[in-house]
Amino acid sequence: MIEQYFIHLFILIGIYLILALSLQISMGFTGMFNFGHIAFFAIGAYTSGLLALNGFPFWFAFLSAGLLAMVFGYILSLPLKKLKGDYLALATMGFSFVIYAILLNWTELTRGPLGIPGIFKPSLLGISFSSNLAFLILTFIIAVVCYFLIRRIVHSPFGHVLEAVRDDELASKMLGKNTSKAKALALMISAFFAGLAGSLYAHYITYIDPSSFTIMALIPILCIVIIGGLASLK
Repeated sequence: MIEQYFIHLFILIGIYLILALSLQISMGFTGMFNFGHIAFFAIGAYTSGLLALNGFPFWFAFLSAGLLAMVFGYILSLPLKKLKGDYLALATMGFSFVIYAILLNWTELTRGPLGIPGIFKPSLLGISFSSNLAFLILTFIIAVVCYFLIRRIVHSPFGHVLEAVRDDELASKMLGKNTSKAKALALMISAFFAGLAGSLYAHYITYIDPSSFTIMALIPILCIVIIGGLASLK
């Protein structure tokens, strides 16, 4: 019994690891107070769950979750171009409330407060991940791949631009850097990985509802990022 508890715990750690690493891109390395991150997590979870229940394979639902979250990341970036600090934080927080309201009230698609039950455990390349141990292995592999991808991004020339934008946006503009584009890309990449984490969450819990994606659910992620160190992947 205790082994199953630890397996469950490590699966959640893996999912939250991806979510925290993705938040580091926009918040830690770019300096954006992104309080709408939980909305991307929700978009990924609902996208993957709905596609899975409509007969699409896991790999398609998984990638679609990330891509749709990325699209919403781009949409969110448009009104944020001229916002900074507290105003940016409030705008992103408002975005999370909007997504929560849509999940709660668009009952034809999301079933509202009743949630979406019966999301199946994933199967990939003929391998079923129906047991918790198998799902832990899948989560571990995806988390490691996401870690190295994010590490490569933040240590690339683009990642250095993000750090420059965070430290002194005006100086970055004077050096000819398109800071608005850099911040939009950072938000989109951050949203993509959050969507992937949402997909894993939906297929592991097998039931999702709006109450799992409130602004309060973002607090543990913020704690992980802040206590672990902003702009740190260790």
